[in-house]
Amino acid sequence: MTEQPPEVLFVCVHNAGRSQMAAGFLNRLAEGRVHVRTAGSEPADRINPAVVDAMAEVGIDLSKEFPKPLTDDAVRASDVVITMGCGDACPIYPGKRYEDWELEDPAGKDLETVRGIRDEIAARVDALIADIAAAD
Repeated sequence: MTEQPPEVLFVCVHNAGRSQMAAGFLNRLAEGRVHVRTAGSEPADRINPAVVDAMAEVGIDLSKEFPKPLTDDAVRASDVVITMGCGDACPIYPGKRYEDWELEDPAGKDLETVRGIRDEIAARVDALIADIAAAD
């Protein structure tokens, strides 16, 4: 019997910036060892174009991604739930690991500011992978 890879859910308000960047980095760095989902408590109609541009600069294509609504099922299916500024919108279930990453919202920010947010998210995802790998 093969063990399922851990499920990580990144949640932000619009699912158009921070959570999408985090998922892009985790998908690349975990190389299939982690299943990644994203959701928004109030999903936008599209990914922030500055976020798409900033991620393209580091070789991660988010152009085909889209904001998804936060559902109870997504939270239930996850082992790790990382929130990014969505307050109490995320339901809490026993047995899940929750983290809240305080990050600036890239909405309406220039590309230079979005790059800084991107780089902070990359560092946090790197630490998360090391932590998940250590728990295996």
